[in-house]
Amino acid sequence: MNNVSHNGRRRVVITGLGAVSPLGNDVETTWQRLLACESGAAEITQFDHTDYKIHFACEVKDFDPTNWIDRKEARRMDRFVHLILAAAYQAQEDAKLDIRAEADDIGASIATGIGGIKSFQDCYETLITKGPDRVNPFAIPSIIPNLGAGWVSIMLGTRGPLTAQCTACAASNMAIGDGLDAIRLGRANVMLCGGTEAAVNQVGIAGFAAMRALSQRNDDPTKASRPFDAGRDGFVMGEAGAVIVLEELEHAQARGAKIYAEVAGYGLSSDAKHITEPDPTGPVRAFDMALRDAGVGKDEIDYINAHATSTPVGDASETKMLKLALGEENARSTPVSGTKGATGHCLGAAGAIEAMFTTLAVRDGKLPPTINYEVEDPECDLDYVPNAPRDADVNVAVSNSFGFGGHNACVVFTKFAE
Repeated sequence: MNNVSHNGRRRVVITGLGAVSPLGNDVETTWQRLLACESGAAEITQFDHTDYKIHFACEVKDFDPTNWIDRKEARRMDRFVHLILAAAYQAQEDAKLDIRAEADDIGASIATGIGGIKSFQDCYETLITKGPDRVNPFAIPSIIPNLGAGWVSIMLGTRGPLTAQCTACAASNMAIGDGLDAIRLGRANVMLCGGTEAAVNQVGIAGFAAMRALSQRNDDPTKASRPFDAGRDGFVMGEAGAVIVLEELEHAQARGAKIYAEVAGYGLSSDAKHITEPDPTGPVRAFDMALRDAGVGKDEIDYINAHATSTPVGDASETKMLKLALGEENARSTPVSGTKGATGHCLGAAGAIEAMFTTLAVRDGKLPPTINYEVEDPECDLDYVPNAPRDADVNVAVSNSFGFGGHNACVVFTKFAE
């Protein structure tokens, strides 16, 4: 039994998963609907969108936070906290973790891109219409981005490292990477890592629409998110919460935990060029770093879960990045899928949802599809696993996340072998 990786660090495995997503309110429902090529997009239900340019999104549906949280407590929290608490409780149960028994050695690393944007909107509306004395005293704790992590720690009882990444769409991949590092460095034995976002509201939709970042296919929402397709016209706003339990290998084996996969490598970099325009060379550096950290070669990768937001510039840039990172010939033979076709873009939660999909691809030997792929774009000419899942032996997989501001984070997952 080898409990030390190639680089002399403690090995880290995944022992639990939890999620609420546009495809379902648990992990297996979400995964099966993804493999069935379903879309989570539909008409927006959370506000009156009559006067808005965009009328659809990938919402979490039929979600009742009081299934997980006391009603009184839930009223004091933003929706982004509701989503991550539901996912965290699921992940704890799946991992069969007794957190209270060893709380000092268990931490949480929970990301978000924006935090409580709906609570901020409500606070400002009250301030303007009713005056400063009527502002909710729980407004600030509902808004600030770290309270997703804070509430996970408070409600589940973790007392180890507690971090809250806020690096746009790369945030939850960085949460996973930071959790990995915490365990490798001996700061914790277990880390609950993930991300959450709840930006399907007036400010979220209007703001991203003003940037011209969102698809305008109001007449056909389920076909709107189409990563790498020539007709892509922007992303579909999504919301989600997802948590993966990272655990030091020997600790997991000592308690007889099931092991989904191993987290073998992590890489991150910055573009230092532009807030929103992607530069393929920055992600290449993060990708290369992750592979070196994992000790795997470019020709050993069996699957890549792409960032693939369904934007014209972004998907073309990621295709170019993969060719630079893998070499043209190798890139063409490596399966890549964009699962945001089904979930929409869940912003700060995207990396966590996609890490879960990548983990399940390793577990089940199934590559998730890129749905709505109909017309090839000359700038996007790789194997995107179009419109149907594919059976494959997945020993090494990589998940990419790239965020506004030039944040790049890549995580390598491998099949567990003693």
